[in-house]
Order: sequence, then C-alpha cells, then structure tokens
Amino acid sequence: MLSTPGIGSGLDVNGIISQLMSVERRPLLALDNKEAKQQTQLTAFGTLKGALSAFQSSLSSLTSPSKFSAISANISDTSLATVSASASAVTGKYDVEIQSLAQSQKLKSGNFASPSTAIGSGTLTVQFGTYSGGSFTLNPDKAAQSITISPSNASLTGVRDAINKADADISASIVNDGSGDRLVIASKDTGLSNALKITVTDDDGNNTDNAGLSQLAFNAATGGTSNLTETVPASNAEMVVDGIPISKSSNTISDAIDGVTFNLLKADIGNTTTLNISRNTAGIEKAVSNFVKSYNELNQTITDLSKYNAETKQASILTGDFTVRALQNQLRNALSEPLKTAGGGLSILAEVGVSFQDDGSLKLDSSKLSNVVNDASKDISTLFASVGKTSDSLVSFISATSDTVNGNYQLDISQLATQGTATGSTPAALTINTGINDSLDLNINGIDANITLAAGTYDADSLAAEIQSKINGNTTFSSNNVAVSVTQSSGILTITSNQYGSSSSVDITGGNGELDLFGSATETTGLDVAGTINGLSATGTGQSLSGTGDSEGLVLKVTGGSTGPRGSVDFAHGFAAKLNQVIDTMLDGKLIDNRIEGINEKIDDINDQRESLIRRLDDVEKRIRAQFTALDTMIASMTQTSSFLQQQLSRLPTIDSN
Repeated sequence: MLSTPGIGSGLDVNGIISQLMSVERRPLLALDNKEAKQQTQLTAFGTLKGALSAFQSSLSSLTSPSKFSAISANISDTSLATVSASASAVTGKYDVEIQSLAQSQKLKSGNFASPSTAIGSGTLTVQFGTYSGGSFTLNPDKAAQSITISPSNASLTGVRDAINKADADISASIVNDGSGDRLVIASKDTGLSNALKITVTDDDGNNTDNAGLSQLAFNAATGGTSNLTETVPASNAEMVVDGIPISKSSNTISDAIDGVTFNLLKADIGNTTTLNISRNTAGIEKAVSNFVKSYNELNQTITDLSKYNAETKQASILTGDFTVRALQNQLRNALSEPLKTAGGGLSILAEVGVSFQDDGSLKLDSSKLSNVVNDASKDISTLFASVGKTSDSLVSFISATSDTVNGNYQLDISQLATQGTATGSTPAALTINTGINDSLDLNINGIDANITLAAGTYDADSLAAEIQSKINGNTTFSSNNVAVSVTQSSGILTITSNQYGSSSSVDITGGNGELDLFGSATETTGLDVAGTINGLSATGTGQSLSGTGDSEGLVLKVTGGSTGPRGSVDFAHGFAAKLNQVIDTMLDGKLIDNRIEGINEKIDDINDQRESLIRRLDDVEKRIRAQFTALDTMIASMTQTSSFLQQQLSRLPTIDSN
C-alpha cells in the first residue's frame, strides 16, 4: 500500500479531496451562519433586557409620592438656624425670633489635689426632671440610672471613667482651674426637663455629708443636699414665631411648625428673620424631565433593535419580532390609559405636558408642566406614584401593592383601635418603702420585666412619672420597643401601652407594690381597628386596616374619629407605578427570558446538528480517501505492468523485413 497519496498515480490526491470536502462542508457553513444569526438575536435581547432594567431603576424614585411633594425651607439669616421641611409643611412666610438656645445642665465638684485623689465608693443614682418653685418634678420619659463606683474606681479619674462607661445619659470630665482638679458632670440632653438630681449611697455610711462619694450629691430642691455647684443651668430654647412664644427642650425643633425642622445655631434677641416655605418646583420638574429622558433612552434602544430602513431596505436584528411588538404595545398602553381614580385632579400625562411623538418617543412641554406644578389644586404625585387620597383627615393612605385595583373605595369603621391598659381599683399609696412596696412585675405587650421604684413620698403625679420612667427605662422593655404612659385620676393610676391593637396589653403580674399601688387592677387588652372597604370585610392590625378583593394590598391607618361611614379613598397606580408593574411582568414573567431560552435551545440544536454533520464528514472523507488510495494503488500497479511490458517488448528480437 502506498504511504503517500498520489505517489503512484501522480495525481494531487490531497488537493482533490480538499476540494471535494469543501463542497461537502457547505451545510456546515450554513449552520455557522444560522448560529451567528441566533447569537446576534441573543445579544439583542440581552441589550433589550438591560435597557428595561435600567429604565425600571430610573422609575424607583418616581413611585414615591414624596418625590412630587418636595417642600423647600429657607431662612434669611442662615447664621441663626438651618431649616428643612417635609411634604406635610404648608407653604408660606413666617417671622422668626430666636431668643435663647437650649442648654444642658452642668455641675462641678470641689477642688481635688490631683486626678488620682480618692473620692469614695458606693452608688450614684441619677434622675432627670425639672426644678421649679423649690421642688423637683421627674421627667417621666427618662428613667433613673444607677452607677456603681467600686473601691478600685474611687479616684477622681476612676469616677469619671465609671460615669462615662455607664451610658447613663450624663457625661463626666476633669477640669483643672489652676487651683486644683474638678469633676464636671453634664446632662447629655438639653432642656429644663433634663436637669439632674444625683443621690448617693455612700460606702462610708453618710449619704449627704461633704466627704466620700456623697461629695457628688446634688438636689437643688428645697431641703435637698447640693454638694456640687451648678455652672450652667438647664434651659429650653426660646423662640417666637409670628408673635407666638415657643419653648422647647432641644435646639432641634420639629413640632413648632408642622412639617418644619429647625436646628437652632445662635440667639438674636429683638431681631426677626424670615422663614420661607415653598414647593420645590425645580425638583419636581427635574423628576418629570428625567422620566421623559429615561423613557426615550429605552425607546431608542427598542427602535435601534427593531427598525427597518425603507431607503436601504435594511432590516435590524429584531425587525418584525413579535416579542418586541408586544413589549412596545404594553409600554405605550400603560402610558396612554387615563387614571380615572387618581384623586389629584390629573388623569393623563398630556395634562402635565408629556405627549407621544410620531417615532414613539415622549416630548415634554416645560411651560405646561410648570403651570401644573405651581397649581395648588393639582397633586402631580397621583399621576406617577401609587397614591390613595382619603376624604377623612383621620384616615391616611399607607401603602398598596400591585394587586390593588384602581378605584374609589368606600370606608366604614365598626371598631376603632384601642391600647392595652391596666387601671388601679383604689388610689395608690404615695409613700414607697424599700423592700416593702417598691417593686412591680409587669407583662407589657407580651414582654415580662420587673421594675423597682425609688423610695420616698410622692404626690400622685410624681408617682405616675416615677413608674413611667422606670418602665420606659427598663432595658428589657426598651429593647423590645415597649413603652407606656402612666397617668392618674383622683389618685388612681393607669398604665397605657403605647401600642395599639390586640397585641397591646398591660398586666400587673406581681411585685410587693402591686396591692399598694393598684389594688385589684382592671386589665384591658387593646382592640384592632375593624371595618369594611367597599362592603368587604377588611383585616385590622392595630390602627392599620388592610383590604380584600379589589382593594387587596391597600393599607389604611385610622387614627381616630367615630365608627360608621368614614368617607372614601381614591386610589390609582400612577404611570411610573404602572410602568414598573409592566416591566416586572416583562422581566419576571419571562416575556424576554422565554425568547432567550428559545434562542439558546436553537443554538444547542445547531451545535448538535454540527457535531452530527462533522462526524458524517469525517466518514465521507475517510471513504473518499480510501477510494483514491485504492485508485492510486491500482494506477501504480498498472504503471508497473506497463513499464514491465515495455521492457519486455523492447527485448524482443527485431525482425528484418528483408
């Protein structure tokens, strides 16, 4: 057998086979072209999916009503205060005079020779409240704090460090005034109601003398012991707004003007500055402009992928694709259908100057938009976000989901939400004795804890404040977001949970002070709000009412009022919210992913066909090569035979013709 094709015949066998196989491989080239087209479509759908995701991201800020309710606040003299405003602020002008800033109380000790000088050991009990008329009234919102000073921490430095590590809403520092070192103790919070009362349990047995740890006692009430000296009095911030005096415990004031927050920086007695509250029209106009820009970027991507050039008769990658057509139709329908129940005086985008152009892009008429933004009777947020407008001021829209159907919903309340309470049966004993009637075991909103009251003689109001401060300051309760208010009426105490609904409860479960303070208390669990939305029973949780049926996902908050009909709620998914839902369906609903999966399946099928064809071509080439090898061998044999015969013939004797 010949080892080199063509050596026997002289033919270019490899070249002949290569040409024959190039013809055989034409179907393989067709498969390559087919796969390239599928890969191009795969890339196109990936680009389209990315463009949809980018557009959806741009919609996120527009789905919040606050984006379109932006209010700006500006004060003429910015050295006096900084101001900010929320959506609830009412536009207008105010004259503001800042008379004084709030201060935290500061106390100083006597002089000590050095920071290492021993003071004493024992326990410091810090209470917060207000000094007035020679008496001290507890701040019911702040619990008393106990700080243990061990003998190893009995130095001036040790006491300072123990106070600062205790996180007891006070701070301590050491100041050298030239004649010695003093301990300075300051309340961390400003305001009259955060003045300090410091009582001492001194290990030397005397809690009021000016020796040992009792050197740090401070009680400025009549008859109290004050071994510390006040250097800075606790004081409130004082300001006048449009002639109305305002006194607040903090320099950050958020409840003087609804929706406006002041951060006071400096007092300027006798001089007023002007506060301007206005709608942030520029921000709203920019938001709408960005919406148009983002939509047009998406539209351009879709156009580039699907357009057909009639002049060049050149189609794009996805020209005529049914998925792209469906996508375009859904987007345009979402922007074209009027919002009949939006409740903000607007129903179509054209009313704010946004309209379609012939190429499917959006155009913005800035002048028309500006007119609407400056029209107080129009709420542009309802045109873009999912918003419910309630007719009852004590009913507020909280949220809705994609399941909530646009509509006008009638509200009827059969039960208002209430708070859990525990009310005493007899007036409380006003004298609290250590170990006798100073403890209460409580279960509030399902959380158990024990409190211990400070011994002493109280009036009914100060006793209520003491109980409230101890409950709200208890770490078990506070870490579980449990808080209460404690009130008294004719000496009878009532503890009320700050939570509403069936999970709100106050149970007095024991303690040596239960009978003295509450007798046989009446304990009442809170109730959830109940009612119907459009005649269908709604689900109440605390003050929140959640709808069913068409109002599925609609959540309202009922904060008061009466039972019975409570007006209506106009709800609509705005255009940004609608588009967000449409794109969710496109992306999560597999509209595009199904096409991508289909293309990948086609590519896999092409690869299978290619592998099968390659195997067949290998067999064809082997067969042709075998045939040419046999032919080459046969020709070589025939050539050898021909050469032999010629040699033999040449040896035959020549016959002389004569």
